[in-house]
Amino acid sequence: MAERKSFLLRIDRDTLDAVQRWANDDLRSLNGQIEFLLRRALQSNGRAPKAASHNNEPDESP
Repeated sequence: MAERKSFLLRIDRDTLDAVQRWANDDLRSLNGQIEFLLRRALQSNGRAPKAASHNNEPDESP
């Protein structure tokens, strides 16, 4: 399993609320939703790390 690191994210309230609603709709935690969105953005832009492209990846559907 890949090492997990924590970090502080500063984000405006409206954006955070929108991501939280999206996470709730997809039955994910806020953290899980942010990770999902980041992985999807990396993959769609051809920037996903080779090892991370299939490890511990959340399903697209709940």
